[in-house]
Amino acid sequence: MRPVDLARPHGLSGQAVRNYEAAGILPAADRTPTGYRRYTPLHAAALRTFLALVPAHGHATARRIMTLLNTGATEEALTAVDVGHADLLADRRTLDAIERALAELTPGPSSSPAHRATTVGALAHRLGLRPATLRRWERAGLLRPGRERGTGYRSYTADDVRDARIVHQLRRSGYLLAQIAPLLDELRGATSPDSASAAIAERRRRLHTRALAMLNASAETGRYLGVLGGGGAGGADGPAE
Repeated sequence: MRPVDLARPHGLSGQAVRNYEAAGILPAADRTPTGYRRYTPLHAAALRTFLALVPAHGHATARRIMTLLNTGATEEALTAVDVGHADLLADRRTLDAIERALAELTPGPSSSPAHRATTVGALAHRLGLRPATLRRWERAGLLRPGRERGTGYRSYTADDVRDARIVHQLRRSGYLLAQIAPLLDELRGATSPDSASAAIAERRRRLHTRALAMLNASAETGRYLGVLGGGGAGGADGPAE
């Protein structure tokens, strides 16, 4: 096959295929006596695998996986795939922790009215924490209580209480303070519980789409490994050594 023959079914240009070869995404191609590239089913399988890996793991990781496979570093390539799956699982668990935190925000009959401020001692007692813990979260930028006029005591609004409950839930789920900060900022951007739930649902939808892409990428990767094992880059159907 010529570069254009390999590229056309995927809506790519022949130059894109040549670039992929130069980057190590495709095995090196044989050349005709006149210097033209000659691609084989091995290269077609490599291209399909790379294009399946991109939506699953991102372009940089997909490129790394392919270059590792093409140079025989199969264990390293599979480790990179495993890392992607582990990251996906961590993202799912993060969403689960956030949803549990939001579920705790439903006002109960003993909740303070939204307009009534809460002291650090009262909030700490409500969450089963020490006041020093809330102060540490404040120093980390996770909580932003106001101050009472005259006394200077900390004053936690309903939004502050919500943030403290979210931090508490995520801490119980094993998250570090530095990991919680961006999640909390995202939730603060939600204007209502419904919008926060919608944002979480959208993120979960994206994770679902990525998980399906990973399944497809794993299948293509497995098939490509079979092609490599059956002939490989140095086999009869592959490019010359």
